[in-house]
Amino acid sequence: MSPSNSGVASVASGAAAAAARPRAGWSFLASELVLLFRRRRTWVLLATLAAIPVLVAVAVRLSTARAPGSGRGPAFLDQITQNGLFVSVVALTICVPLFLPLAVGVVAGDTIAGEAGAGTLRYLLVAPVGRIRLLLVKFAAAIAFCLAATVVITAAGALIGAALFPVGPVVLLSGDTIGVPDSIVRALLIAGYVTVSLAGLTAIGLFVSTLTDAPVGAMAATVVVSIVAQVLDSLPQLDWLHPYLFTHYWLGFADLLRQPVEFSSFSSNALLQLAYVLIFGSLAIGRFTSKDILS
Repeated sequence: MSPSNSGVASVASGAAAAAARPRAGWSFLASELVLLFRRRRTWVLLATLAAIPVLVAVAVRLSTARAPGSGRGPAFLDQITQNGLFVSVVALTICVPLFLPLAVGVVAGDTIAGEAGAGTLRYLLVAPVGRIRLLLVKFAAAIAFCLAATVVITAAGALIGAALFPVGPVVLLSGDTIGVPDSIVRALLIAGYVTVSLAGLTAIGLFVSTLTDAPVGAMAATVVVSIVAQVLDSLPQLDWLHPYLFTHYWLGFADLLRQPVEFSSFSSNALLQLAYVLIFGSLAIGRFTSKDILS
């Protein structure tokens, strides 16, 4: 082969390899998503989260049947009896402080430590994956789980609410009334808000997962971090620290129930979570790229 032909062939092969790398990345992400959502543990977590709005709706329904119009309980529970679409909002309000962090801690803490504990991490890196790409794919899969979890809670709440209570126009916190289609859009926006809120915790879990080969320890540490952050956020003596805690805006989705929609908390939350993702993502990359993989 002449030098010119060999040069053309090398350029062509290089271009083909460059084109194949993104495809390989997407294929790796797809396989990771399939692996994650095929696990029985994932479905148990999602089923448990879906059961929470069902339990809330059934409890409210039984309580109103026994004592209609008693006026007991928080005001938002009274909203459920007037419109079943509020079940989703109530369920997310209940799940955000504890149940969602628990589920995310399990998934995020298992990202790297689970592979190391199972003895598959070294063999996974033998493939032309790269450590940084592996971290990115693991993080993306964990974020996909966060989205799935919030959508499952929202959908389960809407379905059980429609089954047990009247459904109609929704009265917002601002006093305005919107139709059912618009209220469904608001519910999806709230699900997106909660998903973004969990991004910082996911990045923390990914970093913790690079520090140990024991997935249970990484899961527990991630959950403990979320609890500690919420405790600190509740102390008025530390009000100067609150805006920097990744949990500070977790319940700020109430602004999406106003007319017009107030996006200031959404943007503040997104910027805060992005900062945590960049900081702890960088720490995870620095730790993982310099780590000796023994298992």
